Order: sequence, then structure tokens, then C-alpha cells
Amino acid sequence: MKTSWAIPVGLLMLPFTASADEKFRCGNWIASSDMSVDELLQKCGEPALRTAEVRDVTTRNRNNGLMVKVGETQIDTWTYERGTRAAPMVVTIVDGRIKSIVRQE
Repeated sequence: MKTSWAIPVGLLMLPFTASADEKFRCGNWIASSDMSVDELLQKCGEPALRTAEVRDVTTRNRNNGLMVKVGETQIDTWTYERGTRAAPMVVTIVDGRIKSIVRQE
């Protein structure tokens, strides 16, 4: 009996696409998602652009299956410009905690 050990291509790419978190240099510091928002502001200063939105948090009601609002979440998006040779970095902050840092495409 012949056994095939073929691995789907998507599975090979998983480790490289699963994490969008990055770090970026601002002045003498390295900003990362491990920092607090206050620490990010101290080390990197004010972002070039800020946007904020409030989204409803919903869950399915187990009695009738309908979605019901159970709260709200605050989502802030900060964009840091890094000069003409580097892409801007976008920091997503959810309820006061840094959720991700990604390079803007």
C-alpha cells in the first residue's frame, strides 16, 4: 500500500500569514503590541492620523436564536508615518489595548 504525504500548500503558508503583528522603530524605541497605549504615546508621540468607532457586541439568544446586543467596544486606529522610504504603520487599539500593528499597503 502506497501512502501519500502531500501537504496542502495553504498549510505550508499558515505560519507566515497567521500573525500580522509587527514591530516598528520610532526614534530610539521599538514599538510593539506588547506596549500599553500610554507607553506608545510616550515613545512614538502622536500619530499622523486617528480614527475611532464604536461597534456593538452581540451574541445569539439561546431561547429564540436572534442576535442581541450585549455591549459596545471602542476601536481606535492610529496611523504612524515613517518618512518617504517606509510604509506607514497602522496600530489598532481595542478597548484601550493594542490589538495589532501592521504595515499599511
